[in-house]
Amino acid sequence: MLKEMLALSDKGARDLKKGIAATAAAHLCVMLPVSLLMTMTMALIDKTVGRGGAESNIPFILLLCVFLTALIFVTQWVQYNLTYKVAYEESAERRMSLAEKMRRLPLSFFGQRDLSDLTTTMMGDCSKLERMFSNAVPGFLGTVIMFIIISCGLLVIDWRMGLCIILPVPISALVVLAARKKQIKAEERNLDAHRAAYDSVQEYLDVMKELRSDGLEKAYLEDVDKKLEHVVSCAFQNELPPGIAVTLAQFFLRFGIVAVLLAGGLMVADGSLSVTMFILYLVMAGRVYEPFGSSFMLMAEMISSLVSIKRTKQMEAIKEQSGLPVCNNQGYDIEFQDVVFTYHADLEDTAVSGRHGERVLNGVSFVAKQGEITALVGPSGGGKSTVSRLAARFWDYQKGSITVGGMEVSRIDPEKLMSLYSIVFQDVTLFDNTILENIRLGRKDATDEEVLAAARLANCDEFAEKLPDKWNTSIGENGCALSGGERQRISIARAFLKDAPIILLDEATASLDVENETLIQTALSRLIRNKTVLIIAHRMRTVAGADKIVVLSDGVVAEQGAPDALYACDGLYTHMVDLQTDSQNWSI
Repeated sequence: MLKEMLALSDKGARDLKKGIAATAAAHLCVMLPVSLLMTMTMALIDKTVGRGGAESNIPFILLLCVFLTALIFVTQWVQYNLTYKVAYEESAERRMSLAEKMRRLPLSFFGQRDLSDLTTTMMGDCSKLERMFSNAVPGFLGTVIMFIIISCGLLVIDWRMGLCIILPVPISALVVLAARKKQIKAEERNLDAHRAAYDSVQEYLDVMKELRSDGLEKAYLEDVDKKLEHVVSCAFQNELPPGIAVTLAQFFLRFGIVAVLLAGGLMVADGSLSVTMFILYLVMAGRVYEPFGSSFMLMAEMISSLVSIKRTKQMEAIKEQSGLPVCNNQGYDIEFQDVVFTYHADLEDTAVSGRHGERVLNGVSFVAKQGEITALVGPSGGGKSTVSRLAARFWDYQKGSITVGGMEVSRIDPEKLMSLYSIVFQDVTLFDNTILENIRLGRKDATDEEVLAAARLANCDEFAEKLPDKWNTSIGENGCALSGGERQRISIARAFLKDAPIILLDEATASLDVENETLIQTALSRLIRNKTVLIIAHRMRTVAGADKIVVLSDGVVAEQGAPDALYACDGLYTHMVDLQTDSQNWSI
């Protein structure tokens, strides 16, 4: 039950049960000195009334003190190892599991969740669960088990005094549970406020240059300040329900001590209870209630953690992309047959994405042949980039068929499928490392000579050789030390280094000047021999040398054919070429 409720691994569930048992044992061992105290008290009373024999018990009592001290130390040590240590291991395993999960998810998922949301789940939610597994759950349930065992003993000795101690505990627990719904709502509002603040701060850092150039920094910061103030307000509101509930619960616990005093005093007065037993129950009441003071706070923490558990369960429940680990393709022709694709067609909540339900492709059919350059052109929003991503199975289509060498891409494991592709996107992602290592990401086992050869094919030597440390120059976060064209050439060099049978270029030369674009196209002509090349471009000059043009408009194939033949048809392609030709002659 704990495994499903708390989204634990098999090992984590077993370790948690051990931690609960160890915590209960530790609490029970702490109770044992009460018995020792009563033994010493009774010995002193015997000596006071002249019955003697107290001296004979002193060695035994001293030995018992040593034993109990050692026992308490051992149980506390075991408890730590079975709670905190295993909780950290479970938390690390959970983070790795979530990371592995995200690696297997389609890109459509990342269109539904922003970066701050994923970061919160990976780090914030996992940290909350770490504290819950290490402290809250073992501490609370261990206290409950200890309470049940002690209660049985107290009821056997004297059920009237036992009830006086026991009854306030479930009443106090019900008070904490009564605030459960409000606490969960407050926690959700708190997380939403933090996520909005993270997004706002991240956006501010990303667009700082634009804000400064437009003189809008102050106005934007005012909006950020409002969101940060909302975070403070939500944090206070989040602490209010559990704070009130726990305070009331602890207040009710105090009635237990009052009940013991009143009932015990009356029973001592009428002779139905000895003074010794009265003292025993009074001391036991204090010892029983002491761990519950903190346990109710742990209980409130567990309730708050239910939101984090729900978020991680939602991520774990998302269907992964899967497929065969081998490819039985015959060649590398890419064929689209009546492909239909709708953004987030599986979602019910339209608030998740503004593109929910938007049909992007509606019966697209064409063939990109091996050994040829196939260019996808058309107006913005026509579906060009979507086609490229479906071909590489970044998303899964709803209807139709996409095959590589006759094999359905939806039946191929995504990682295996990606081994067939070298992809260059318009938006380049680089790492804070050297030029050499950034290119080596194309093939991690490549030698320096192979990396340099790929770099020269992409014309990277033109700028790398001028840098202080040449190829070993660190390029900063996302290549901030380089120009847009230089960053693009590194990305193209990666594709050359991978040397996959299918090359996908999504506006790959958009950031290059005319000279470098020409050099890259020359390199591509050497690279494409016996390969399938799919190019997405807006500039007609880029695709002038393509073997085949596929014109996409409003999610359908409007035209397709060889460039010259297509231009002669006087259709959409002709119109696009003429417009760009006219724009080149435009001047102020």
